[in-house]
Amino acid sequence: MDSLLYWIARGALGFLQLWPLAWVARLGRGCGGGAYFLDARHRRVAIANLSRCFGDTLSPDAVRAIARENFKRLGENYACAVKTSGMTDAELQPHLEWAGLHHLSDFVTSSVGPQRPGSPPKSRVFAVGHFGNFELYARPWHDLGKCRIASTYRGLRQPGLDRLMQSLRSRSGSLLFERRRDASALKQAMASGGIFLGLFTDQHAGDNGLWLPFLGMACSTSAAPAVLAQRYGCPLYTAICYRIGLAKWRVEMGAEIPTLTSEGERRSPAEVMLEVNVAFEKAIRRDPANWFWVHKRWKPRKPRPVSNPVTTPAG
Repeated sequence: MDSLLYWIARGALGFLQLWPLAWVARLGRGCGGGAYFLDARHRRVAIANLSRCFGDTLSPDAVRAIARENFKRLGENYACAVKTSGMTDAELQPHLEWAGLHHLSDFVTSSVGPQRPGSPPKSRVFAVGHFGNFELYARPWHDLGKCRIASTYRGLRQPGLDRLMQSLRSRSGSLLFERRRDASALKQAMASGGIFLGLFTDQHAGDNGLWLPFLGMACSTSAAPAVLAQRYGCPLYTAICYRIGLAKWRVEMGAEIPTLTSEGERRSPAEVMLEVNVAFEKAIRRDPANWFWVHKRWKPRKPRPVSNPVTTPAG
């Protein structure tokens, strides 16, 4: 079964890479629009999430319209991600813009301290989310040639499909670290300097995450960007991928989020990640259909087990 899935997926990917990017985008939007009607489970999740966040200001019809457009965007993004993985930087350039790179231009000093002359460029950590064609976060950045782009991922259950996905992502020249297996390799890379590490931070982080407000409701939030930025003395930023037209995107870098106080002490991860959540909220409100609404972001917090009280035997 694994081999069958691999060859089916490989054939589909090869088919998409034959066509111009705009055609692939239209095909993806059509498939996403069909999925809105066929995939009842994820449609209900998207509508429930949108109603939870915007039900007080939008009508049910408006919520459903955003959900439907969201499915079309997801189809477009997934299909285009396959196509763009095989495109050169020159071929991709008319379809991709960068904004906010001036926040990253200083490779000598930052709020976390000076850099020694001749040492590798200081690594950076980016809190990113499932906005637009989020696979584009990993493309090389022309104006910052001294860095290496890195990201973590969670491997797929099917080994063949997992190898296929990693082969697509590795074409960008990025470093990829599997979350459960490559912790030591990631640590070594970050310690070496010159790494721009992107960490997806907009999904449910489990019962051990930080419970912080997001779009007006508490949810489990990963502390990884704040923890890693502080551990390796790296500046922390956000990056958002916006869709600005059919098969066209703009990746916008936010200003540095301080991980230290003005006295040089570490801020709490909760304080840092709250600023990340606020940046993501602004991006969602700017273009609601651009985010990943089909994920159950606001799962209820499981009650912690209470240990049995110690009783003293009588007499």
